[in-house]
Amino acid sequence: MTGIVLAGGKSSRMGFNKAFIEFGGKRLIEATVDCLRALFPEVLIIANDPPLYAYLGVKVISDLIPDSGSLGGIYTGLSAASYPTCFFVACDMPFLNADLIKLLVREAEGWDVVVPRVGGELQPLHAVYARSCLPLMKEAIDTGVLKITRFFPKAKVNIIEESILREVDPHLLGFVNVNTPPELEQAEAISRHPHSHRRSVDG
Repeated sequence: MTGIVLAGGKSSRMGFNKAFIEFGGKRLIEATVDCLRALFPEVLIIANDPPLYAYLGVKVISDLIPDSGSLGGIYTGLSAASYPTCFFVACDMPFLNADLIKLLVREAEGWDVVVPRVGGELQPLHAVYARSCLPLMKEAIDTGVLKITRFFPKAKVNIIEESILREVDPHLLGFVNVNTPPELEQAEAISRHPHSHRRSVDG
């Protein structure tokens, strides 16, 4: 399986490129790549400014279909990967959990999508997709439907529920993302006191 980091977002809510936020002494993109490198034989970054990421020593691929959002990033990653199944993660998740990722990978056999559900919401930017999704994604992009989960009804989707996720990530910190400066502050507080937080970051 290939591990793929989606770093192509506009980061409009943060005001600057989230991938390069310093967190715990490392840039988020560096920590994310390190995590995936330990788990997958191939790691790719999907980003529209490849030179910025060259120092990481990972193949960086620009969107095949410009302005198609995260769905386009997943489409690009599946098209470029050497393996038929890929784990995708956004570049703004500071508490990636290797056991959580392995859980999704183990569940992938025979499915088009393996996606966690947290707080009633699917987490399509921390999920496994198979190459079999490509035609469904292309159809969605061609018709301007860029919400990732909109193609799920046409695919074989394995939803991993919260109770199972909590067995490996009790506070579900693996799904915390930092889209805004307040979310970043909250994540920094969690990292200082990891056990005092019962995840007030659902959202």
